[in-house]
Amino acid sequence: MGAQIRVYRQKISSTTSMRKIFKAMELIATSRIGKARARVAASLPYANAITRAVSAVASQNEIDHPLVTEPEKIRRAAVLVITSDRGLAGSYSASVLKQAEGLNELLRAEGKEVKTYIFGRKAQAYFDFRGRSYARVWTGGTDAPEFETAQEIGAALLDEFATDYAEGGVDEIHVVYTRFKSMVTQEPTVVRLLPLEVEEQAVTESELLPLYEFEPEAEQVLDALLPRYIESRIFAAMLQAAASELAARQRAMKSAGDNATELIKKYTRLRNTARQAEITQELSEIVAGADALSA
Repeated sequence: MGAQIRVYRQKISSTTSMRKIFKAMELIATSRIGKARARVAASLPYANAITRAVSAVASQNEIDHPLVTEPEKIRRAAVLVITSDRGLAGSYSASVLKQAEGLNELLRAEGKEVKTYIFGRKAQAYFDFRGRSYARVWTGGTDAPEFETAQEIGAALLDEFATDYAEGGVDEIHVVYTRFKSMVTQEPTVVRLLPLEVEEQAVTESELLPLYEFEPEAEQVLDALLPRYIESRIFAAMLQAAASELAARQRAMKSAGDNATELIKKYTRLRNTARQAEITQELSEIVAGADALSA
C-alpha cells in the first residue's frame, strides 16, 4: 500500500511540473500573439495597394504577359506549404498538411505533376517520414517570419515559373497556409499566385480602379511589379500563418494545463483513498492484535 502511495506522489509531482511548462508556454504564446496580429495589420495597406496596382495593370485587355496569361495546358504545378517549426500547437500543422494533400490529389487528378516547396520543419518531417521528395525547404522563424525569407522564397518560385517545362519549370504556383480570422478560428487556405487571376468584383464608384497610361510598356511595368507582388503575398501568408500558429499553441497549452489540473485532482483523490485504506488496515491489525492478547 505504501508503494502505491509513492507512485501517486510521483505522478502528482511530474504532472505539476508539466503543468508549469504548459502554463509558461501559454503565457509566451499569449504575449507574442499581440505582436503577430499587429504585424498582420501593418502589412495590409502595402499588400492592398500593390494588389490594386497589379490588378490595374493586368486588367488591360491588350496585355500579353506570361505572368497573367493562362497557358493552354498546365503540366506541372508548384505548391508552397507553410507549417510550423515546432509542435505543441494542436492540429495546426496537421490541418495545413491535410489541405496540401487534398490539393496534391486534385492536381494529380487533373494530370498535373506536383513540385513541393516547404516552409517549416513539421512539413519537412512529414515528407521525410513518408519518403516523399520536395524541391526545396526553408526552416526557422515560422512564428516570427522575416521579409528576407519571403523574398528568397518568392525569387525561387518566380525562377521556377520562368523556366521552361522541359527544363523542370512549373506552369502555376499555389500556396497552402493558415489564414488567421480570430483567436478561436484559423482556416487552412489554398491560394493560386500565378498565373495571376484578376477577379471581377462589384465596387462602388470611389473604389473603381483608375485608368493608367503606362510608359514605356505595361509589360515592363508588370515585370517590375509582379516580383514585389509575389513577395508581399507570400510574406502576408507567412504572417497570417505565424499568428495562427501562436493562437493554436495558446489554445493547446491552455487545454493541456487544464487537463494536467484534472489529472492532479484525480491522482490526489487516489492517493488519499490509498492512505485511508492503509490507515484502516493498520487500525484493523491493531484491534485484532489487542483482541488476541485479551483472549
